[in-house]
Amino acid sequence: MNEIMFFAGFLVLISIFLALDLGVFNKKSHIISVKESLIFTLVWVCLALAFFLFIRYFGDLIHNIKTPDDLTAINLRHKHGLVFDLNADFATALQQYRNQLSLEFITGYTMEYALSIDNIFVILMIFLSFGVDRKYYHRVLFWGIIGAIVMRFLFIFILSALIHEFEWVLAIFGIILIVSAVKMYMSRNEKEQIHVQDHKIVKFVSKHFAVTPDYAGQKFVTSIGGKRYITPLLLVLLIIEFSDVIFAVDSVPAIFSITQDSYIVFFSNIFAIIGLRSLFFLLSSIVNLFRFLKTGLSVLLAFVGIKMLLEITLHIPIGTQASLCVILSTLIICILLSVAIPAKKMQPDE
Repeated sequence: MNEIMFFAGFLVLISIFLALDLGVFNKKSHIISVKESLIFTLVWVCLALAFFLFIRYFGDLIHNIKTPDDLTAINLRHKHGLVFDLNADFATALQQYRNQLSLEFITGYTMEYALSIDNIFVILMIFLSFGVDRKYYHRVLFWGIIGAIVMRFLFIFILSALIHEFEWVLAIFGIILIVSAVKMYMSRNEKEQIHVQDHKIVKFVSKHFAVTPDYAGQKFVTSIGGKRYITPLLLVLLIIEFSDVIFAVDSVPAIFSITQDSYIVFFSNIFAIIGLRSLFFLLSSIVNLFRFLKTGLSVLLAFVGIKMLLEITLHIPIGTQASLCVILSTLIICILLSVAIPAKKMQPDE
């Protein structure tokens, strides 16, 4: 019951942050500047780091661990065990558990944040394809985040239950991630395009609902002649939600390679997701720094896929610290290569 109370408290805290974001700092629709996006990006990252420190010193509160038996029970819930000495005194083992849990959180958060960069470019392409006014970007992304939180909640806890019941599912995830890595690498230089009229979401909604071709400011639904119409802005929101579901197929299993704790998977996902909007406005102005992004992300997906297969089939574990080092070093190398090897300038006729 105490786990549910902690989880509910976390959701309330996130709800307060989001309410302040939309109701106070972004009450009026406006174009988000680079300075503003940088400030909010730092705020969300600092909040994630603060939660990391909270887990570091009070992580036992998540599962309400009060006795050595509670700690043993938590260890048994994880198929591959956690990194702490059950033979040590309770205080030492408890701190080792907190350290491990916090490391899993920050590693999962970094992984999700890194993978979300690719999703940012997809979202930008959706906005440009539909000709959305830049001052409405934040509103669409805000409600997109709300939908993403709900979908991640369902996705993560269903997958967690499935994994604890059928451990071999992790091997399937590993194979999926490796296949995704190969596909991403093979298509790294292809220019993705969205054909508005041919998109599945647009066709489905247009077939079953009345859709107006014109925007109505920041409204998702408008009334014309006493009849309710869906605006293109709602179509954009639905397509972004759909793209997040596709994105989650890779990103969520990737974090399950880091930790088997569904709460940590959810917490790391949520902190990465709520920071996605400010990161979107920041990165959309410096996209050239990430021209080797798909190569780096394909390496990360292949790494976590292989990690899963090694642990499930050959029982060869790769530590969380090693995973964090691989993730950070891959991202740093990608950025450095992007700066050191600038994109070839296109000729006027190209």
